Amino acid sequence: MAKSRISSVLLLIACFGFALCLSETVRFTSTSCFFVLSARSVLKRFDCLIWFCFFDQLFYESFDESFDGRWIVSDKSDYSGVWKHAKSEGHEDYGLLVSEKARKYAIVKDLDKPITLKDGTIVLQYEVRLQNGLECGGAYIKYLRPQEAGWTTKEFDNESPYSIMFGPDKCGSTNKVHFILKHKNPKTGEYVEHHLKYPPSVPYDKLSHVYTAIIKPDNELRILIDGEEKKKANFLSADDFEPALIPSKMIPDPDDKKPEDWDERAKIPDADAVKPDDWDEDAPMEIEDEEAVKPEGWLDDEPEEIDDPEATKPEDWDDEEDGEWEAPKIDNPKCEAGPGCGEWKRPTKRNPAYKGKWHAPMIDNPNYKGIWKPQEIPNPAYFELEKPDFEPIAALGIEIWTMQDGILFDNILIADEEKVAESYREKTWKPKFDVEKEKQKEEDAAAGVSEGLSGFHDVIEKAEKQPNLTIGVLVSIVVVFVTVIFRILFGGKKPVVAPVPKPETKKDLAPAEAEGSSGGEKEEEKEKEDAAAPRPRRSRRET
Repeated sequence: MAKSRISSVLLLIACFGFALCLSETVRFTSTSCFFVLSARSVLKRFDCLIWFCFFDQLFYESFDESFDGRWIVSDKSDYSGVWKHAKSEGHEDYGLLVSEKARKYAIVKDLDKPITLKDGTIVLQYEVRLQNGLECGGAYIKYLRPQEAGWTTKEFDNESPYSIMFGPDKCGSTNKVHFILKHKNPKTGEYVEHHLKYPPSVPYDKLSHVYTAIIKPDNELRILIDGEEKKKANFLSADDFEPALIPSKMIPDPDDKKPEDWDERAKIPDADAVKPDDWDEDAPMEIEDEEAVKPEGWLDDEPEEIDDPEATKPEDWDDEEDGEWEAPKIDNPKCEAGPGCGEWKRPTKRNPAYKGKWHAPMIDNPNYKGIWKPQEIPNPAYFELEKPDFEPIAALGIEIWTMQDGILFDNILIADEEKVAESYREKTWKPKFDVEKEKQKEEDAAAGVSEGLSGFHDVIEKAEKQPNLTIGVLVSIVVVFVTVIFRILFGGKKPVVAPVPKPETKKDLAPAEAEGSSGGEKEEEKEKEDAAAPRPRRSRRET
């Protein structure tokens, strides 16, 4: 009994300490939270596991207070966008707001001391809410190198050297969460941008989202959106970064030139070929079908269209200003009953003598040497690498161009423990997101958005996590599509239409001739036969 009481007291103390660590009223630069592993009986009773862990944040910006004096806006004239300290819509929580459309923005925050990325885990995390959507613009953060690299706070711009660029960017065909590492080549001293291949896309809604990049000491990179892993990569893998951090051992020789007599043509015209004497290049592609006969009952003297007998001249029509009034045209009802109206003309058919422009046949090129490529030489910039040589982070900068306003940055965090980032997501982002998502559902319902569509979106979200469900969704869509097609084709009775006898406009082909003709020629001849039938009447209606 005494042991059980002691375990319960320790559990209460641990929970209080955990709550204190997450309290909004207490700030910690480095806080240690001690959790006690309770007795087995207590674990069964409360169904929980208590951890022994250390929370350590290297940098955190909540924007609860104004950024004036702490974040410095660039003095460069290009960056005319106005930053504001503003509340997130529907919350009492403040953030850093992009307040104007079609502007460039630049603001920077110097850290108290540089953060090294070479040892241990580093977590980069922040929240973004696109309150007015994002059609074209960025919402990423640049993690800047020390100012010894050649930049100043007041002169911060797109040329300021950074170590990492991370965050959403969307415009036109671009829709991705960037992760770019600027890495120094130890052989050349050049800094090269290495872009993450196939990055995740930006969420399309206007809710708050939290972006997390986890850099592990074993060269692993993980990208999370709203705490869910969207991308895993290895810094040293050529499949994950473009260009690869480790250059190729061999490269094409830049001084190697293609010989002038190098022939890359696999086929050439046969120089010995001669155009046949009976080849008529001037023969037309189509000729009149002399065998076509005008349909019996054709109304030669009837126009295809007549004046609308029910039309009347508007009362406000002024002949002097508007010109002579003419009744709008309608289809001639007499033509509807007959095979056709107006001047009859023979249809055309494919000219059997047509051969087109003569060209010499192509033959293998005896001088073909293949596609020329320069010889490869050892790459002078090649180097071995066990892990990236990350540059330290000395400042955080937001330097963007955007066509949208309403972009809100919040809760920017740099930590050396994944659980720190997880705790901040649960404490700062999750409550806001839940409120916004519920409000969005209510607005969609009020706007008449069907529950079926909402359910479909939920299925798509689940399908991203469950491949088996994805297959089921695709199969369901195919089944629905096929069902609709069958109903269209076979679902109803077709009206019986009395066939209109058409005059025979072409003699039957002989069996041998029919067998020798190609499918394309049969189709073209069919089109010519159809052309002999009454031409469709055009409808010319004027108002």
